[in-house]
Amino acid sequence: MGMGIEIRNKLARRAAEEINHGMVVNLGIGMPSLVPNHLPKNITVMFHAENGITGMGPSPIKGEEDEYLCNAGGLPVTLNTGGSYCDSAAAFAMIRKGRVDITILGSLEVSEKGDLANWIVPGKKVPGMGGAMELAQKAKKVIVLMNHCDKHGNAKIVKECTLPLTSSRCVNLIITELGVFEVTSQGLVLTELFPPYDMNKVMKYTGCDFLVSDELRRITY
Repeated sequence: MGMGIEIRNKLARRAAEEINHGMVVNLGIGMPSLVPNHLPKNITVMFHAENGITGMGPSPIKGEEDEYLCNAGGLPVTLNTGGSYCDSAAAFAMIRKGRVDITILGSLEVSEKGDLANWIVPGKKVPGMGGAMELAQKAKKVIVLMNHCDKHGNAKIVKECTLPLTSSRCVNLIITELGVFEVTSQGLVLTELFPPYDMNKVMKYTGCDFLVSDELRRITY
């Protein structure tokens, strides 16, 4: 199911709450690329892209894009003061060395155990896995930002992934238009709800069991 820009920005704003001053953060393509637009001005973060940028800023103003400056998805970005460029090999070395504090990725499916499937639908052409496998294994925290259901209305949070895995047991947090789930050793825990959705909706569109936090938050922005 599609998602309007207002809802996409709401999810990006929630993901931005996970970022602290001084972190190195990698952003996947799609919704994750909106996250820099929602950081408080007093937080300095080094956004990393595996095509060779560390220090990405917000999306450029329309008409002021630099055709030579883009993120890993090919979308135009800006560069903050202190940012730098490198080749892809050095960018991947930063990931594999464990220098990335958080990666925020999209996904096709996530299992209740935190398995991630985000790189291929069998039978369809894809450019490749990109940096997802390394990021999922080596980033200190993995956040998934995605639609709760696919375009056919099928749950994307499932008991077991049916699509080829990118990495197993790697996801820490899932943010969808319905709510926020933490992946714990006891299973998924619903910690937050996005109005106007309620518990019945979340249960209906989630493909596995989950616990509910005693301190369930209702996000109002």
